[in-house]
Formats: sequence, structure tokens, C-alpha cells
Amino acid sequence: MTLSVKTPIKSLKDYAYQAIQQHLKKTVKWEKQVKKDEDPEALHQMRVGMRRLRTAISRFNLVLDLPQPASDKKIGKIARLLGNLRDIDVLKETLVNRYQPHLPQKEQKVLQTAFDALDKQREKALFKTQTTLQSEAYKSLKQALKVWLDKPIYQPLASLPIQQVLPDLLLPEVSNFLLHPGWLVGTAVVDSEVKICTNWQPENIEQELTTQGESIHNLRKQAKRVRYQMELFSDLYGESYAAYVGEVKSIQDILGNMQDSVVMGEWLAEIFKSEIDADLPTLATVLKENRYQFWQQWQPLQERYLQAEHRHNFHLTILNSMPLNNHLSGE
Repeated sequence: MTLSVKTPIKSLKDYAYQAIQQHLKKTVKWEKQVKKDEDPEALHQMRVGMRRLRTAISRFNLVLDLPQPASDKKIGKIARLLGNLRDIDVLKETLVNRYQPHLPQKEQKVLQTAFDALDKQREKALFKTQTTLQSEAYKSLKQALKVWLDKPIYQPLASLPIQQVLPDLLLPEVSNFLLHPGWLVGTAVVDSEVKICTNWQPENIEQELTTQGESIHNLRKQAKRVRYQMELFSDLYGESYAAYVGEVKSIQDILGNMQDSVVMGEWLAEIFKSEIDADLPTLATVLKENRYQFWQQWQPLQERYLQAEHRHNFHLTILNSMPLNNHLSGE
């Protein structure tokens, strides 16, 4: 005997609802600990929850009918405050654990000036964050989303089967990622062909990061947006898709490490009102060496994503989600 069991086809609204519910729950879960400033991990988790919530709302915006207090711009404002506080924590943690123990005694003492300045900055950032999380705007945001989850309202497109529209959702963001000018940093165009400069010395890389650092930073942010969006639909694809998600994450991490090193140097220079080579020569050298290593990690990925075949395969992977199993049969 053969049984035919029809499984429901998931629509756009199913994925939109699931994503908003999941990321709002995660955000609210860590809120009390962040207000009390109890655990740096709570701040990290809440920040991630907010960022992913914003991604879900902005990417599904064409099918959602959300209350005005729940706009992605308002979520973005709160996420940035959490991000500023988290960035200070990461900066201090990195200096304390990764760099300070390996510096000469003299430089370790000099670094204490930076820690004092960092503590003052954190105090201000924490006050802003705590004030925002107690504000009516934040309470209205949470309440609006909870009301919507109880009685969701959608646009007409929301009922379309998810796999019918997946490429249309994903490919615009992927195209923005692949067409970002940051891919051309550290290259030269010769006879319409992009050539990667592979023989650069550390000083060449430092100069490029000085002039083109913003472009690399923006590529990193675009990689994060693509990754967050792709992860919303990982269950609808196979291994090839997962591999691209992994590559995009690697790009985000490597460019992030490079940018964080640049930002650390700039922040220290601002504290000491001079280039850090004078006050922290050992640390300055280590930071430059790290950026050189990150650049070496970046170039193979850069080369791969400048190849037409790899980009074409990325698009093909997006176009070919796993087929829907409308019927399950069994003896």
C-alpha cells in the first residue's frame, strides 16, 4: 500500500514570520543583562539579534505590513548603539589579551593611558545604550512587533511559494556584493583585465589601506548583509550554497580583522595625538605585521571572486534551490 502525504508548501510569509519571531525573541532574551551590564556576551548576542532582525525586516519588506514604530531604520539606530558599545569592549579585550602581554614594560605602562580613555568612552556609550533601552521608542518597537506577531498583516506577494521567488530575493544583494568596488582594491586593470598585485611589500599595503580602507570596510559590511540574508534560507539549499555562505563569512572575517587593526591604530593615534610609532613602536610594528598577514589571506579569496566562472557558479547556486517534496510515499 502506498500512502501519499501532502506536505504544505512554505510561502514568503512563513519565512518572514519565522525570521522576525526568532530574532525578536533572541534580542529580548538578552535585554535585561545588557541593561545591567552583567556580561559582554549578552551585549554581543543582543547586537547580533538586532542586526539579524533588521535584515529580516528589510529583506522581507516587500511582503510585510508592519506598524510604523517597527521600521528597519529605528532598529538600525538601536543596533548601532549596541554596536558602538560592543566595539569598545572588543577593542579593550583585544589590547589586553592579544597585545599588551607581549609588549615591553615601558609600552605596557603607556597603554594604561589608552585604557583610561577607553573606560571613559565606554561609560558614555553604556549610558546611551541603557537610556535607549529604557526609552519609549524602544518599548514601542518591541510592542509593535509583538502585536504584529499576534496578528500579522502582509502584502499580496506574501502568499507566493518561497522557492518561486528565492532567486529574486537573493540575487539583487548578491549582485551588489559582487559589483562592489572594494574587490578592485590592490589591483590594476591592464587591457580590460584585472590583475591582482601579489608582490607588494608591507608599506604598499599600508598605503593602500590608508587611501582605500573605506572601500574595503564597505565591502565587509556588504558581505555581512549577503551572509545574513543567505542564512535565512539555508534549509532550502544544499552543500554548494553552504560553501558560498562559508566563503562570504571568511571574507567578512578577514576584512573585519584588517579593518579592526586599522581602527585600533587610528584610535590610539587620536588618544596620543600622534602616530603610535612614537609612543608604542612595538605595538605599531605588530599591527602592521598583522595587516600584512590578513592581506595575504584576503588575496586568494579576492582572486577567486574576480573570476567570471566563480561568480557565474554563485548565481547558478542561487537559482537552483532544492526541489519541493510535495508528496512523501511509503510502502
